[in-house]
Amino acid sequence: MEHPVEILVADRFPALREQLIGLLKDLSEDDWTRPTAAPLWSVKDIAAHLLGGDGWILAGKRDRFHPPDSEVQEYGQLVGLVNRLNAEWVLAARRMSPRLLTEFLAFTGPEVDACFASLDPMAMGGPVSWAGPQAAPQWFDIAREFTERWHHQQQIRDATGRPPLYDPYFLSPVLDTFVRALPHNFRHTLAPPGTVVRFEISGDAGGVWFLHRGEPFWTLVLNSSNKPATEVVLAQDIAWRLFTKGLDREKARAQAVIRGDPNLASPIFTTTAIIG
Repeated sequence: MEHPVEILVADRFPALREQLIGLLKDLSEDDWTRPTAAPLWSVKDIAAHLLGGDGWILAGKRDRFHPPDSEVQEYGQLVGLVNRLNAEWVLAARRMSPRLLTEFLAFTGPEVDACFASLDPMAMGGPVSWAGPQAAPQWFDIAREFTERWHHQQQIRDATGRPPLYDPYFLSPVLDTFVRALPHNFRHTLAPPGTVVRFEISGDAGGVWFLHRGEPFWTLVLNSSNKPATEVVLAQDIAWRLFTKGLDREKARAQAVIRGDPNLASPIFTTTAIIG
């Protein structure tokens, strides 16, 4: 069985940021106030959240600064901390103008890009919490940051009627990162060793992965000689929304193609690849 390879996207942040800045500069005054798929957040709030993310990266990864209240042990505590910090920052940033937010993002972008480029992608770091509590290599955390910036930009695009950013250069690594959450979400799913679930994301940026039940864990692989007990196919437009809580899980399931044991498909539709 072939396992998925590293997702190396440090060099793609500048292009993604360029798309964001161009998008924000093109927004009308009304666009900035439009509601988004993020509960209680407007377009302007999401832009502020992205700026806050840049500050978090520069303070933590570049400057090695960690506030005393940032150390948590349990996932539930982490979710609570992240939600509180996000809410505090977005509330404070409502005093900023859209122009100022855009200018700040244009300034912090190259600093964040340089920070990611300076990291050893193969060095071990902290966990990517939604993929499990174990330590993860830096490339995984960097890829997670890429998904964060892509999906929030896409929420702005959706809210303002702009074309989606579905070029495989951007979306393929996002989807490849999201599916790394699946083994952890399958951890309580019982099945005989050797059971395989085939998962396909259709579309130009999609792919095919297999969840293989081993002893005792589920693992994600790129091929399998075992006949799948279950096959699930999701369109890329549905998949990213599902993994970021942007689409009701039952609606996502209704738009999927499911063959075989439906119970083995269920963990896919409860998978979240964001914190919160």
